Amino acid sequence: MKRTVAVFFFISLFFASINAQVFEDYFINKTLRVDYIFSGDATSQHISLNGYSQLPTWAGRKHYLDKLPLLGNGQITMTDKASGTCIYKTSFSSLFQEWLSTQEAQQLDKAFENTFLLPYPLKETEIEITLLNMRQEVVALLKHTVRPDDVLIHRKGNSHITPFKYLLKNGEEEHCIDVAILAEGYREEEMDIFYQDAQIACESIFAHEPFTTLRNKFNIIAVASSSKNSGVSVPAKEDWKQTAFGSHFSTFYSDRYLTTPNVKAIHDALAGIPYEHIIILANTTEYGGGGIYNAYTLTTAHHQHFRPVVVHEFGHSFAGLGDEYFYENDVMSDMYPLDVEPWEQNISTLVHFESKWKDMLQQETPIPTLVNDKQKYPIGVYEGGGYASKNIYRPADDCRMRTNSYPSFCKVCQRAIKRIISFYTE
Repeated sequence: MKRTVAVFFFISLFFASINAQVFEDYFINKTLRVDYIFSGDATSQHISLNGYSQLPTWAGRKHYLDKLPLLGNGQITMTDKASGTCIYKTSFSSLFQEWLSTQEAQQLDKAFENTFLLPYPLKETEIEITLLNMRQEVVALLKHTVRPDDVLIHRKGNSHITPFKYLLKNGEEEHCIDVAILAEGYREEEMDIFYQDAQIACESIFAHEPFTTLRNKFNIIAVASSSKNSGVSVPAKEDWKQTAFGSHFSTFYSDRYLTTPNVKAIHDALAGIPYEHIIILANTTEYGGGGIYNAYTLTTAHHQHFRPVVVHEFGHSFAGLGDEYFYENDVMSDMYPLDVEPWEQNISTLVHFESKWKDMLQQETPIPTLVNDKQKYPIGVYEGGGYASKNIYRPADDCRMRTNSYPSFCKVCQRAIKRIISFYTE
């Protein structure tokens, strides 16, 4: 499904620097949740601070603190105020930045909620957040200072925790990647159905490599966030529901694009529960979904393609993989500048192909690779991807990131996923 997943190349993730930061020197084992508002239009963007919260534990990484897992189309840097030392970095994508590529953004100013989880600092810390455009240029920047003893930092998650249970538990938060699966459009009396759906989502993801082999790196938590109404909103059918997160189809007027504008509500439902990545299951038979890197996966649970779609969308939100499908007349087919290398690992404009999967090609693989030669070159350079039929290339003729019918991630996507898992856990 269309969403902004930042362009991405792999930075040396597996070598700790000589001056690697020690978590306990700068942080306590709690989470600083920071809420922002991203606003503007296609010509001008702005970032506003919307508030702080403290959560009772930190479920994120305690190593590679000053390195990025991916470049993202947005980045956050934490700096120790006294010494000027970079103590933590992370990256993300946002629905707002994707919206900027739509026709509506040419005519209208809009605002979007965004929430990020950071380790809780011991001392006064400067936070810098930047938004990048598709040319990897900074278009908005905000710097602000957080004092850990600020009385206006809201303590959340110490009571009234949403009911939850572990579907998979392989260890403590600091040693595993914690994925929370939330219910959307399930009434309280439908939670048994939700838990069954969450188990299916879990099984579907771990049926795919490299998740299968690296299953022991994950904890999966099902969170019973109940809604007043059953189902989710379908604007094209004039069907609006009151649900936990207000999700709806027709995002950017695309009938099957399912997202939610209520990001803070998602994180409020998770307060007190260890989590790093989010999957939201919608209680509907409609087809659709969406995945935004380091934000959330949202997909429908009762459509026949539930299993492949939840895996596809998790490829976006967890691993920053790009869409490998394309349409001749897609409204976002000009999303990627052709003179800039996208930084999703699984698509390329060939501007800096050496940063992608060139090292995985068989000797004498033709560039581009013809689809007729797909048996000879299972990893190639096939034209069509990133919504464009021309001048953007994908590594395999088919892949989970292209179609629902293909049973696996291609080898390039598998390597990208494995790298992310290693970054978080090794």
